Amino acid sequence: MSKSMEIKSEDDYLLLSGIQHFQFCKRQWALIHIEQQWDENVRTIEGKLVHEKVDQPYLREKRKDVLVVRAMPICSHELRLTGVCDVVEFVGDPAGVQVHGSDRKYVPVPVEYKRGKPKTEDSDILQLVAQAMCLEEMLVCDVPMGFLYYHEIRNREKIEITEVLKDKVRDVVDEMHHYFAKRHTPTVKTGNHCKNCSLNNICLPGLMKKRSVKDYIERTINNEEVT
Repeated sequence: MSKSMEIKSEDDYLLLSGIQHFQFCKRQWALIHIEQQWDENVRTIEGKLVHEKVDQPYLREKRKDVLVVRAMPICSHELRLTGVCDVVEFVGDPAGVQVHGSDRKYVPVPVEYKRGKPKTEDSDILQLVAQAMCLEEMLVCDVPMGFLYYHEIRNREKIEITEVLKDKVRDVVDEMHHYFAKRHTPTVKTGNHCKNCSLNNICLPGLMKKRSVKDYIERTINNEEVT
């Protein structure tokens, strides 16, 4: 049993979308998901515009033997995650599962939409794999693949859902739950990636070794001396 399954309260379910934040920067993830801090820059605004074109809750569209469902809510009790799939394409397959409102069987294929282009690290891939794991648990079926669609290059990349990737998702989610349970915002090594972070002004990387962001803000509000 994974460590995340030991958490009993559903209040401690984490947002699946946080996997991408966590892989980009653990501190960024904690600021957003633990301290509830948020800021917007050009990248986050562009990302919202891309998703607004996709996120039309419960909208179904039939394309030959493919049933397209947008903004599909998903959940995993094993991972203690909740989230929303941008798009799930249910592909007609006699070996698939029954879908409500249809007399045919389908294999679910998650499709995640991204603003930019493929990344050098695996944050997008792990987010997609976690979606596949949620679908497998919810629908009691195998999800062998998914797709990442990158808006900047107008192309989608096929991702095989392997056991190796599933194990990595479990490890990442366990670590996320560990920080969340302790309400701990970690310090991290700063670098060039900080320049493109939507929380750069809130994170205050130069102060990380001195105190938490929450403490810094509270002291500022109370007009205490901040060094």
